[in-house]
Order: sequence, then structure tokens, then C-alpha cells
Amino acid sequence: MSIDRIQLNGKKILEKDFKTGIRGYSQEEVDEFLDIIIQDYDNFKQEIDRLNEEIEKLKNNRPTETPRARSTQPNSQVNYDVLKRLSNLEKAVFGKRYADSEE
Repeated sequence: MSIDRIQLNGKKILEKDFKTGIRGYSQEEVDEFLDIIIQDYDNFKQEIDRLNEEIEKLKNNRPTETPRARSTQPNSQVNYDVLKRLSNLEKAVFGKRYADSEE
């Protein structure tokens, strides 16, 4: 939500004047309720400001990205390990004769 779209603030709520009718609301009760709303608006504004400051601090103190660690094993070693595991799996699934016949 954009702060620009907020239509009310504590001062506008405080200065709002309601017309009274024959069977209108209790002016004192309305004022008490509006006082609570004003306090909430002020608290929300303070919290929004605090969070925006924290966002800016986090943006400014963002650590530089560290490169991903690469495997210390050469690719040929990794490929050999994968092939060895695959061979063992074939032996377990299809039996020793199948694996021997392909070699």
C-alpha cells in the first residue's frame, strides 16, 4: 500500500465535525472512539517509518554475494564415481550376469 493513498491522519480525524441529528450518537462516545483511532494512526505511522528505515539500512548493509563453492574433485573423478554407482545398481537390479555381459 502506498502512503500517498492514505486519506486520513490524526489531525484530520481530530478536526472532523459531525452533524448532529434528533437521535444522533453521543458526542462524548464518538470523541473517545476517535481518540483511539488517532492513537492507532500515529502508532501505525511510527511503525511504518521505523520499518522503512530498517529496509534502507538492510539495503545499504547488504553483504556482497560470495561465489558458490565449487567441488574440489575434478569432473572426471565425479563422472567415474557416478558410473561406478550405476554399474553397482545395474548388478543389484538385473543380476551379475547382465552387468558382465555388457562389459
